[in-house]
Parts: sequence; structure tokens; C-alpha cells
Amino acid sequence: MSEKLKVGILGGTGMVGQRFISLLNDHPWFEVTTIAASPRSAGKTYEEAVGRRWKMDTPMPDAVKQIVVKNVNEVEEVASCVDFVFSAVDMTKEEIRNIEEAYAKTETPVVSNNSAHRWTPDVPMVIPEINPDHMKVIEFQKKRLGTERGFVAVKPNCSIQSYAPVLSAWKEFEPYEVVATTYQAISGAGKTFLDWPEMERNIIPYIGGEEEKSEKEPLRIWGEIKDGKIVPAESPVITCQCIRVPVLNGHTAAVFVKFKKNPTKEQLIEALRSYKGLPQEWSLPSAPKHFIQYLEEENRPQVALDVDYENGMGISVGRLREDSVYDFKFVGLSHNTVRGAAGGAVLCAELLKAQGYIAAK
Repeated sequence: MSEKLKVGILGGTGMVGQRFISLLNDHPWFEVTTIAASPRSAGKTYEEAVGRRWKMDTPMPDAVKQIVVKNVNEVEEVASCVDFVFSAVDMTKEEIRNIEEAYAKTETPVVSNNSAHRWTPDVPMVIPEINPDHMKVIEFQKKRLGTERGFVAVKPNCSIQSYAPVLSAWKEFEPYEVVATTYQAISGAGKTFLDWPEMERNIIPYIGGEEEKSEKEPLRIWGEIKDGKIVPAESPVITCQCIRVPVLNGHTAAVFVKFKKNPTKEQLIEALRSYKGLPQEWSLPSAPKHFIQYLEEENRPQVALDVDYENGMGISVGRLREDSVYDFKFVGLSHNTVRGAAGGAVLCAELLKAQGYIAAK
């Protein structure tokens, strides 16, 4: 690619915005040229606006330090500088829906990490390895918005990444009932232990809104396009509990599954190891070479050992075994701010570019 696409980050000073900036440093297709945030950050350099709040393990990239932050509410001004934007704004859901559609109406594609548009019927919510065909609903959305190239696309909730890909790999065996408990890292709340010392040596058995998202969003991912809308699948039925645990990065899921067919353990493991999608076939820059790894050791996956598998873009699975009540049970692990947030959105943008939905203005 001779010229990189110019990218804006909406909400660039928060934790997910910082993750976008880290992941896009030296990206082969995309270059961060514009950062927008709240009015209190506008007019400052990015380095000044973030100050001591840089939360990534790696240093702030030199390329963004002197970028002057724009006011995210000045939509026309921000949109005029970029080919598309990633959205990680911290607003109410109604405000997010309004501002993301406002950017789309400037003919600027929006790839969002936010939940506000996940249930807008003509907005695709995509895990690129699972439902890339859902991007086709964009054409119907553009008709509604009155745009030629502007649209909104979203990635799903971070909590489902550790088990929805596994169930997708097992689709041929027809899973129909699922019980999942997720053990979710504090970075999912935009926190570190410095910000949230109360989480040290603590567990909180409630995360607002997570259980409903965890039960319903996979069904939308497995749905189909009908009459210009995404219609969710009806099966499998999922019930979930979501628990905050004293881990910085990495969401773990303990999952029980019933199947209509009768797979063997060996068949299930082979299905995981061989599962791939368009990102692997097209060798997209952020795509993991192997999407799902199965670990034979009885004490894996572990956050400390496995959360960064495939640079945080892969899924780790272990402890698959028959169950006395359900058919099988397993443990899954995903990196919540890479695959589950900014990295998943970057992969969506790469897919959209490869499909022809995102291009230079």
C-alpha cells in the first residue's frame, strides 16, 4: 500500500483510545493523524492531555505526542482531516449514537468500540472470523443515513470473546444450551490497580449490563440479514454470570455446553485448532495466524501465561472435558482490551478496507 489511510481516534485519551494508539503505531495500512477528545483536552498536545494517565505497558508513541487534540464535538472539523475514525468516546448511549451517526453523515466511516449501536438493526456487529458477511448490511444503513461512504460498524462486548468463537467453531455439532461464568479483568472498566486499589485481593460479583450483553450479543453475531436488518439467531440459549476479579488484563470464561449431536472430545479439539476465517485467509495485518489454540495442560489457560497469545488477538482454550450434567465444559481466555476492544475494532477496520467499504476520501 503506497499511502496509509488517515485515521482519527474519538475519545483518544481514555484507556481504549490509548490502546488504539498503541496498536496503530507503525500499522502498515493506517496512520493516526487526528485525535479528538472532550473539550477539556482540546487544544493541548496529546502528551499534555494524557499526562500521567498513560496506562499502556509500552511507552506513548513519539508520532502522536505532539498531535494537538481536537474537540470531539466539532464533527465537521475532525472529519475533514481523516479517512475514517475509531470511536472510544465516553458519553451516554444516546450521545454516542448521535455523535457516531453525525460523523457517518460527513461521509466518514466509524468503527466503534462502544455498545451504543450494537442493537441498531442495520449496524453490523462483527467478530471478523465469525460473521464478516454481516458487513453487507452497511448498504441498507447508508440508505437510511443518506450517505455514499459514511456508516457505523461495531465490535461486540469484550466478555463474549473467550467463548463465542469456541461455540462458533463447534457450530456443526449444534450447541443448544450454554452456561457461562466470566471472570473479568479490571481494565475492562478502564482501570488499573493504581486507579482501583479496592480491587486488590477482591472479587465483585456484579458488572452492570454485562450479563445481558453476554447472553444476547452472541445470538446477534450468529444471526442473518433479512429485509435490511440483522435478525438474531434463536439458539443456543445462553445464561451468564459476570464477575470482576483482581486481574489487569484478560477475561476468563468457565463454560458448560449441551449439543444436539454427540461430538467426541477429539472432534471438538480438532474443530478449535482448525477454525479460521477471512482474516486468516486474507492475511489481514492484525489477524492471528491461529485464531484459537487448545492447551493440553490441565492448569491452562492462565492469564499470566496465555493472555498475549498471538499478540493478544488469539483465543486460548483448555480443560475441555465431559460433564455429569451438561455434555462438555471448558475454560476460555481472551485479552479484553486487545481482541476484546481496540484490537478487535482494528481487525474490523482491516476487514472493511479489504471488502472495499473503507478507502481514502
